[in-house]
Amino acid sequence: MAPQREWVDRDFYADLGVSSDATADQIKKAYRKLARELHPDANPGDTAAEERFKRVSEAHSVLADDAKRKEYDEMRKLMASGRFRGGAPGGGGFSGGGSPGGFGGAPGAGGFDIGDLFGDGGADVGDIFGGLFGGGGRSRGGAASSPRQRRGNDLETETTLAFRDAVKGTTVQLRVTSPSPCTTCHGSGAKPGTSPRTCSTCRGSGFVSRNQGHFGFSEPCSDCQGTGTKIDDPCSDCSGSGITVRPRTINVRVPQGVEDGQRIRLAGQGEAGRRGAPSGDLYVTVHVNADRVFTRIGNDLKVELPVSIAELVLGATVSVPTLDSSVGVKIPAGTSDGRTLRLKGRGVPKRSGGAGDLLVTVKVAVPAKLDDAALDAMRSYAAAERSSGFDPRDGWAR
Repeated sequence: MAPQREWVDRDFYADLGVSSDATADQIKKAYRKLARELHPDANPGDTAAEERFKRVSEAHSVLADDAKRKEYDEMRKLMASGRFRGGAPGGGGFSGGGSPGGFGGAPGAGGFDIGDLFGDGGADVGDIFGGLFGGGGRSRGGAASSPRQRRGNDLETETTLAFRDAVKGTTVQLRVTSPSPCTTCHGSGAKPGTSPRTCSTCRGSGFVSRNQGHFGFSEPCSDCQGTGTKIDDPCSDCSGSGITVRPRTINVRVPQGVEDGQRIRLAGQGEAGRRGAPSGDLYVTVHVNADRVFTRIGNDLKVELPVSIAELVLGATVSVPTLDSSVGVKIPAGTSDGRTLRLKGRGVPKRSGGAGDLLVTVKVAVPAKLDDAALDAMRSYAAAERSSGFDPRDGWAR
């Protein structure tokens, strides 16, 4: 059965514990909290938690997708208005006989004929509402569309990297427990040595058609649930679904320059689809630990370099750490405290090639204690400084 048909009896907002006007950020936070609490790794052997984990994952896959959420909300509005029928609460609906005030009512009976909206040419209602109910409409030529495989849900996980690993790129191993293709039947759902057969009711299309008045309707085949195939001898390990929940290890290549909070999409590494349908995607949110030396500003790196008063006054060449090793930096004589020196190409590597810059800010380190010789030298320096006419506060308070 197409996914949207299964939405009818589900309240995804309730599954996540959020209101229907929740923001995307609120939905994400609610999902992450529940996913951590219900994850099979945290609840080994708890089938109830595992089932709830699946429901929460499916709810998030719909509500986190703007297009799917809009489609789902439109369906809920139709249900609330009582104009939807098809297994959902509420009377009325797009029924053939119709009733006064509803679609399908005969002219003069208090309603109107939906055919009047589109003319006698007979636009297919399945075409009009096909997007809402999974694309099960007939084509203009009258042929039933092909069955829609149910793609697996998208999944989310997180990983934390050291600062330098994130900047230079690395490979990490993630352990994920999620619905995955059954290793016994390889996702087909059929017992090894057998294969699914074409559904005789819908002839493999996944849909059955019927005519009512001016219109032709297509709906998912109830015999094969819209898959187009039937399994006579299901796999014992997955009960014919083609899916089992199991842990797996994924090697993730993290590109150089990834930033804190950035998401990496791994196509096809999400929840498996039923009976060999495509898998969803896995989204990995990367957290980056702070570094004790470097601070990142876009593609540039910033570092504070402790220097002495003498090095600023007289000038010096000082060793400065880089991502790979270190480099000598020349401090010109008379450099002021707090000045920033720029080293080209010593920052964060760019995916397009090259790298940002290393920004070195000099910071005077004042000694907490000096011996007598150093103190005498400082007193002599202070006297010479005053006699030269230098006043560090000249014009400061004016």
